[in-house]
Amino acid sequence: MKTQVLIVHPSNEEQVTVLKAFLEALKIRFEFSKDEDYNPEFVAKIEKARQDYKDGKGKVYTTDQLNALWK
Repeated sequence: MKTQVLIVHPSNEEQVTVLKAFLEALKIRFEFSKDEDYNPEFVAKIEKARQDYKDGKGKVYTTDQLNALWK
């Protein structure tokens, strides 16, 4: 069987505790990832882009406009 990676996004500590207990009960190996695993410059760019969009600095394109870019 090919090994699969499952990424979950618990929204609070209670969910983390339950998931950890569940995985341990099934004897499924798991590990925690730290935010430091991501390139901080890349994360900063993504966060800035999200904030720019919230501030109305983003552009909205129609499907036809996007399709025209590929021609």
